[in-house]
Amino acid sequence: MSQSYRVAILGATGAVGTELLVLLEERDFPISELKLLSSPRSAGQQLQFKGEAITVEAVTAESFKGLDIVLASAGGSTSKEWVQAIVDAGAVMVDNSSAFRMDPEVPLVVPEVNPAAAKDHKGVIANPNCTTILMCLPLWPLHQAQPIRRLVVSTYQSASGAGARAMEELRVQSQAILNGEEPKAEILPHPIAFNLFPHNSALDDQGYCEEEMKMVNETRKIFGAPDLRVSATCVRVPVLRAHSEAINVEFDNPFPVDEARELVANAPGVKLVEDWKTNYFPMPMDASGQDDTLVGRIRQDLSSENNLELWLCGDQIRKGAALNAVQIAELLVEKQWLKAPAAIA
Repeated sequence: MSQSYRVAILGATGAVGTELLVLLEERDFPISELKLLSSPRSAGQQLQFKGEAITVEAVTAESFKGLDIVLASAGGSTSKEWVQAIVDAGAVMVDNSSAFRMDPEVPLVVPEVNPAAAKDHKGVIANPNCTTILMCLPLWPLHQAQPIRRLVVSTYQSASGAGARAMEELRVQSQAILNGEEPKAEILPHPIAFNLFPHNSALDDQGYCEEEMKMVNETRKIFGAPDLRVSATCVRVPVLRAHSEAINVEFDNPFPVDEARELVANAPGVKLVEDWKTNYFPMPMDASGQDDTLVGRIRQDLSSENNLELWLCGDQIRKGAALNAVQIAELLVEKQWLKAPAAIA
């Protein structure tokens, strides 16, 4: 990657935006120009990149002229507002929101799973939901060895999934409870400290919330398996950072546990963490700040000979969001797929 690129982070001051900045530096992404964009409310702040202070600018249509890549993490409405200006400017938007994930014209990409999908972009590539990304990493090699028929997943989602303000709310509420005070919920709908509750996204007529349906629909799209049966239960838990998931995987035939363990251990972006003697398996504290998704406790489902069970923890802000976006950008650069064959309509 000898060539360098003009990059912008849209939503630069948020939890994911600041992590994008860190990752671009850590991974030495080839940047010739870096713009940090935000709402007018956050404009004027200064963030550090490679020892230099960069002033955050209020986003306008003019902000995208001359850019090659825009890493967007400012919410779906913001992405929809600026997508046409970004594409018209000739840049590719890697979008972290849910705005375009299920658009059939927009690739939904996990680079370790379906990198080739990125080639067919029309100026926009969608970053999947955090829980979907983490789940796909260990399941993809299993699915390739023997097609998965059904998934039942329960998630234990940290405050980081709701952003930096939710993380701070967990800290403040925890201290309030320890001080004998009543915790106040402002960002999340209920107190999260020393508590948990079903995910707070909107419910559909079947009783599934938006977060759960993201796991259903996005996994089908990424795997190219529209008939894959998926049932998800998503829960907010009082963990600061890193999501956890308990997954039951059904196949047509028995899947040897040792074979599954070997496939998962060799999967890119995955680290096998299993110490059966000491009952030590992936934990959010260990996953926080890590690029790899930690997977373990792979075992036979005692109730069904065709089912396996596993447990994982992954950093929602890194691989669940910012890292996956940067990896998509790296893929575009490596494969020379930046220029879209046709602009998005």
